[in-house]
Amino acid sequence: MPTSREATPRARARRDAAPPAAPDAATGGPLVEVRRSRRRSRTVSAWREDGRTVVAIPARFKRAQEREWVGRMVERLAAQERRRRPSDAQLAARATELSRRYLGGRAVPTSVRWSTNQGRRWGSCTPSEGTIRISDRVRGMPRWVLDYVLLHELTHLLQPGHGEAFWAELEAYPHTQRARGFLEGCAFARDGAEGPRDDGDEPSDDPAVTDEVDAGPDA
Repeated sequence: MPTSREATPRARARRDAAPPAAPDAATGGPLVEVRRSRRRSRTVSAWREDGRTVVAIPARFKRAQEREWVGRMVERLAAQERRRRPSDAQLAARATELSRRYLGGRAVPTSVRWSTNQGRRWGSCTPSEGTIRISDRVRGMPRWVLDYVLLHELTHLLQPGHGEAFWAELEAYPHTQRARGFLEGCAFARDGAEGPRDDGDEPSDDPAVTDEVDAGPDA
């Protein structure tokens, strides 16, 4: 018979083992996996992994708390993904809002849509037609990066070239330099030091969507 000292690690292992993923009601396949951690005391995290959602919670959570936080985090991730992967209509609406906020509403495109035919560019603008196309490879990038790409193309409706006047228009947007660095990093990762830069570019794979919130000491 094992001693209490020998049994304790086994019992701890059973308590900390991740339960099987919750089944998808439609397919019966795994959808959500809950991982309990003794190192996690306050925060709850969720992310996508291998086609399922992983929710990490403190080991102290009761089953009712687990159900509550799983539902909450699954919805937060879904909402985050909807924001980062807008439809054509949402993309056009965002462009209108960005023009109003940063360009005084002066840039008024005739259409704004996602495109699968952008080659190595993040986006394109045809000032004579007022059309803007954004590469679908930008879909899923951080919101502030997508906003920069939209603003970049909107500004071309006012300033066709990339002279001082063009960049002066973008000074109001606080994430211009950060977004340009992000895009250059994506281009470097894919194409190397001689790869395309700000205006002729090709991003790396979409970053994983993750979310984390503080559950509080009494959650």
